[in-house]
Amino acid sequence: MFAVMTIQEATYFLLNKLRTIYADGEANEITDRVMEKLTGSMKTERVMYKNEVITAVEESQLNEYTERLLKHEPVQYVLNECWFYGLKLYVDKNVLIPRPETEELVDWVIRNIKFPFKDLKILDIGTGSGCIAISLKRKLRKAEVWACDISNEVLAVAKRNADNLQADINFIQIDFLNEEERNKLTSFDIIVSNPPYIPQKDKGNMQQNVLAHEPHTALFVSDNNPLMFYTAIADCAVQHLNKDGSIYCEIHENLGKEISEMFLQNNFICEIKKDMQRKERMVKAIKL
Repeated sequence: MFAVMTIQEATYFLLNKLRTIYADGEANEITDRVMEKLTGSMKTERVMYKNEVITAVEESQLNEYTERLLKHEPVQYVLNECWFYGLKLYVDKNVLIPRPETEELVDWVIRNIKFPFKDLKILDIGTGSGCIAISLKRKLRKAEVWACDISNEVLAVAKRNADNLQADINFIQIDFLNEEERNKLTSFDIIVSNPPYIPQKDKGNMQQNVLAHEPHTALFVSDNNPLMFYTAIADCAVQHLNKDGSIYCEIHENLGKEISEMFLQNNFICEIKKDMQRKERMVKAIKL
């Protein structure tokens, strides 16, 4: 037997549990996402049917979700879904949860394209969930889009999202930091990446739910070489970026100057862009 619980009672049950570890605003947002997933109904619909009883299966699922959320597991992993650039993506613990800053990076790429779309070749380095590559392909349908990652488990998630969203992406498994493997790549007009860029020493400033649940290989780099991926991207671009091509990368807010200087030393001109929170979070580099 299970306790009979209405939609309204289920909502308050979850909300009150989450309020023990989250501020009211965040608890409300998470509760809304969970209840929409659980019932398949938007908030306005749930209000209309608030006295409807949830099923035993739904109640069991609610208890499982609640237990995981109370351990600070991100709601995106609990529900295996995340919205990015208007697209619903599957996510799990193999991949980083896409952030709004990365949406801004995608938007910057799209707004700066000068090539005819049908001739455009794009490479997404460290694709993760595939959010960048898929968003670009959906907006620039005639462009040829490639995406690489070191992990086959990660690429399985990206391929799943590409299939679900009918985005024709060329996926390739390589260790991008290995020069020999980079040489397997063809040439491109645009290289875009949200690489790992957080120095290990910054772990103490990060939220526990990120540290405990998101993949560290997608987040952190050595304190001794925090620009390792940008250096590899610059080196790759020297060999594989076409004339008049561009690089777009997400960056650490405190490393813009160092990244710009590195690109300049490799004969690129740079533009640093601030995100909506006025932090330096993106770089564009063009071959001289």
